[in-house]
Amino acid sequence: MEEIQSQSDNYRSSSSSASSPASRVPSSNFFYLRKPGSLRQPISFEDSPEWEDTDADVRVEEGGDSINAATTPVSPSLSKLNSGSLPSPPMPEGAAVTRKTAGASVVWKDLAVTIKGKRKYSDKVVKSSNGYALPGTMTVIMGPAKSGKSTLLRAIAGRLHPSAKMYGEVFINGAKTRLLYGSYGFVDRETTLIGSLTVREYLYYSALLQLPGFFCQKKSVVEEAIQAMSLGDYANKLIGGHCYMKGLARGERRRVSIARELVMRPRILFIDEPLYHLDSVSALLMMVTLKKLASTGCTLIFTIYQSSTEVFGLFDRICLLSNGNTLFFGETLACLQHFSNAGFPCPIMQSPSDHFLRAINTDFDRIIAMCKNWQDDNGDFSSVNMDTAVAIRTLEATYKSSSDAAAVETMMLRLTEKEGPLLKSKGKASNATRIAVLTWRSLLIMSREWKYYWLRLILYMILTLCIGTVFSGLGHSLSSVVKRVAAIFVFVSFTSLLSIAGVPALLKEVKIYASEESNQHSGALVFLFGQLLSSIPFLFLISISSSLVFYFLIGLRDGFSLLMYFVLNFFMCLFVNEGLLLAITSLWQNIFWSILTLVTIHVVMMLSAGYLRIRNELPRPMWKYPLSYIAFHTYSIQGLLENEYLGTNFAVGQVRTISGFQALHSAYDISQSSNSKWENLLVLFLMAVGYRILVFVLLHFHVRKNVSLHRIWQCRKSTT
Repeated sequence: MEEIQSQSDNYRSSSSSASSPASRVPSSNFFYLRKPGSLRQPISFEDSPEWEDTDADVRVEEGGDSINAATTPVSPSLSKLNSGSLPSPPMPEGAAVTRKTAGASVVWKDLAVTIKGKRKYSDKVVKSSNGYALPGTMTVIMGPAKSGKSTLLRAIAGRLHPSAKMYGEVFINGAKTRLLYGSYGFVDRETTLIGSLTVREYLYYSALLQLPGFFCQKKSVVEEAIQAMSLGDYANKLIGGHCYMKGLARGERRRVSIARELVMRPRILFIDEPLYHLDSVSALLMMVTLKKLASTGCTLIFTIYQSSTEVFGLFDRICLLSNGNTLFFGETLACLQHFSNAGFPCPIMQSPSDHFLRAINTDFDRIIAMCKNWQDDNGDFSSVNMDTAVAIRTLEATYKSSSDAAAVETMMLRLTEKEGPLLKSKGKASNATRIAVLTWRSLLIMSREWKYYWLRLILYMILTLCIGTVFSGLGHSLSSVVKRVAAIFVFVSFTSLLSIAGVPALLKEVKIYASEESNQHSGALVFLFGQLLSSIPFLFLISISSSLVFYFLIGLRDGFSLLMYFVLNFFMCLFVNEGLLLAITSLWQNIFWSILTLVTIHVVMMLSAGYLRIRNELPRPMWKYPLSYIAFHTYSIQGLLENEYLGTNFAVGQVRTISGFQALHSAYDISQSSNSKWENLLVLFLMAVGYRILVFVLLHFHVRKNVSLHRIWQCRKSTT
């Protein structure tokens, strides 16, 4: 206790000297503390209001959704200073939201979360946290990096990874229940948006994926979400832009990701780091927009790392965490008083959030240790010469014994003693509707994004022209057989290898799926069918254009049925290869490892395809069994050669003739059966189905697991 007292005295002396009247700089623009009734006039620190003993009284009305808050003098918790006594920047004209939302109260009691192996010294990421959130208010979870902010948010929302264990209770409107689909919205720190769609298109397709009902009803919901997030000026602008126009800035993109959840009209909205990577102006605009959203009745709970003075003034309640410990929960202005009571008053010209993090962030100790012998022009490197571990213990002990903690317990008891209306699950769009929506959306994206299939079409045409001109003028003699086999092998193998150019686009699709699946907007089967149906027209366009160029440049046999088989065979080859690309991309979810793996697989398949060495002569342990039977190149090349040479004859001298099968026997191993080319086509079709089944398994299990693990890792990494 003597150590804590000495550290507090040192801190108090340095902070009070910085905020004393003699050294105070005129602060006409410093307005995060205001007197009630004087919101329009900036005031200085010494003009802060006199605190009175108050407490909040909550009444849950019969048959209603709302909670009415009144104040009664009970304890010095500063609770009468609600959001109305804090500064609010003026709302944009014409941006008023007329539609009201029936919010819900949220209470978490003795909430603790353990994730094994996530911390060296303890598996507990969150330790016995208590708090609540009321309709029409913004509750912020603040703390330094690795303090457990995102984990606590996910625990309240019921979105923890299965490997994480949660202890304690969460009450919604006084009832111990889990949040159901449609009753809440959750916005991740990083949301994958579709850059080739406009804001209105993106939200409209999101509404179609989420909501049942008629299309006309969803248009009004989309317009409400655009208005609520102040996106009217950007509604018809492409999210990612194009070569002649820039896309949306980070602030607008963040608001679009929030608007995506608003189309469900959620009662409770959870946001992980709404100010992530935003500048001060974008951050203020974001918080003003969220304040406007809260004024409609929605319950807002979000995490934040750091904020400016103006942004801090918009919060209603703050939950301050450090290393999983709750150092304070209550009104934002009461937090300032709490730090002052603990011996750490906020200096006059310092932002409250900066002051809080400076006091409880242990990383500052390392900075002070590195620079302890360094002095600036004003003397010491830091005017706050304290040990943050001591500050954390002091703040935690002060809070536990304070009337603020008792007031929180009283409020939680009142919110949970009587159950209010239960939140009902909203209906989902049918799987058939979702497949149709995803197919149409993917078609639109693929037609606009040149990286999807237009680039591959150009590359295929260039490659086909190169191969066709190299092998042109072969004729139809017996000596041309080996050269035609080489041309077909090069065509199938190199075009399959060139399709790896589509990996970045497929990787983006997988990320979009993971983002939508996490909020139950999509599913593995829905995504698989949507991607499959939308890719077929483009694959057929590539196959028919490339086949026509190759077929006539090489001079293959005349006949419409032969040409159509060639096109169909090459289409199935591309179809199988597309499934392989999607499977590897879903497995790695990393562009480098996906490309490296695909190049390796294609090279191995080319070696075992039966051209460089006939399949019957390949070493059996590995190259013939199973590699030559796994390689789709084998069946595609074999079918094309059977289509070209079965039923043909070649003259040997003036008397003797040999069949096309005999002419090919030494160059490539094919079957004599007239149906063998259709059997090869069937094998390609079955391989395409098999790869799609593999993709479904990977999407359903591996991608979902990786996304959850990535989120847990994000909760632990620094947000700076």
